[in-house]
Amino acid sequence: MLANFYFSGKTHCFDLSQPIDISIPLKEGIDTVNCFYAPFLEIEPVRAGSFVGDVRQGGVVNFKNVKLNPHGNGTHTECVGHISEKGETLNQHLQNFFFIATLISVYPQQMPNADRIITRTTLQDALMGVQSEAVIIRTLPNDDHKLTRHYSGANPPYLHHEAAAFLTELGVQHLLLDLPSVDREQDEGKLLAHKAFWQYPNNPRLDATITELVYVPNAVKDGIYLLNLMITALELDASPSKPVLYPMAKEK
Repeated sequence: MLANFYFSGKTHCFDLSQPIDISIPLKEGIDTVNCFYAPFLEIEPVRAGSFVGDVRQGGVVNFKNVKLNPHGNGTHTECVGHISEKGETLNQHLQNFFFIATLISVYPQQMPNADRIITRTTLQDALMGVQSEAVIIRTLPNDDHKLTRHYSGANPPYLHHEAAAFLTELGVQHLLLDLPSVDREQDEGKLLAHKAFWQYPNNPRLDATITELVYVPNAVKDGIYLLNLMITALELDASPSKPVLYPMAKEK
C-alpha cells in the first residue's frame, strides 16, 4: 500500500506495507532499558477475594495493573509540560500523528571533561540543508545493547543547547533520539536543550515534542521516512510511545 504526503512543495510517496518500529518494548523486570534511577516497570494481577487477574494462576481472565515511569522505563514522547509550571499534557497538544521525518546517524563529540555531546555543527553536517517536520537522531556506535542498557549514573551523550536551537531554526517540530535525554544526566536543573527546543519560557512551542529512548537498527538507512508517532491518551506531560517509520516507495 502506497501513500502520498505533500511537504515543502514536494509530494513524497511512502510504502505503508513496510513499517519499521523504532520503539523499545516496555518489559517487566530489569532486562530492559532504564534511566534516571526510575523504578523498573511492574505488572501485577488484580486480586479481590477469590478473584485473581491471571489465567496462569487460575483466573478466568488476565486483568493486571501496570506501574511505570514514562520517562525512565522506555520509549516515550514528551511535551513542554515536562518543564512547565502550567502542566500542559501531551494528549492535549499532539493532535497530528504523521510527519515527514529525516533519519541521521551521528557520532557524539568527545569533550575534555569526558562528556559526549551532539553539537550544532554535527547536525548541520548531517542534515546538509534537508528540512523536515521531524528529525530522528541515531547515535554511533549503534547496537542492540541500547534495548537493555541501564543509563543511570553513566553520563550518556546528550544534545548541546545550540544544536537544539538549530533544529527549531529549521522548523523541526518533533525530535526523536536514542538517548535517555536531550540534556546532560546531571545538569543542575538547567535543562538547556529542552528549553532551547521548546523555546521555553519566552515563546513555548506547545505542539513540539521530544521522543527519547528510541532504537533504530543499523539495517535502517539514513534518509527520508514517514513517521507515525503513536501515544496513549494519557493526560500527562509524557506518554509511552510507539514511533513507526515507513520508507519511501521504490521507483518502478
